[in-house]
Amino acid sequence: VQLQASGGGLVQAGGSLRLSCAASGLTFSTSRMGWFRQAPKKEREFVATINWSGGNTAYADSVKGRFTISRENGKNTVYLQMNSLKPEDTAVYYCAAGATAAPVAWGQGTQVTVSS
Repeated sequence: VQLQASGGGLVQAGGSLRLSCAASGLTFSTSRMGWFRQAPKKEREFVATINWSGGNTAYADSVKGRFTISRENGKNTVYLQMNSLKPEDTAVYYCAAGATAAPVAWGQGTQVTVSS
């Protein structure tokens, strides 16, 4: 399984970024996908998850109302639209395949830096 995340970068507070994660080596259309993040000196934390059809999503309280997870099964890609970014959103963002509690595969991570 390979998960290739992209779209990170440096943005000012209040700005937006869209992360993408291209998947291969798995049956993407039936896989739950998710995003996690890890800030410096902190543990990796859950951000968002989406079921196979896109009809069921869930978010961490800290990003609810600002971030949106979506997917295109025809492109084997999951997205994370991040709006109203805050400095505390600064982290390395990872996409993951599988159940939120125990993902079966991780991407390599993409850095998101939000300046104040």
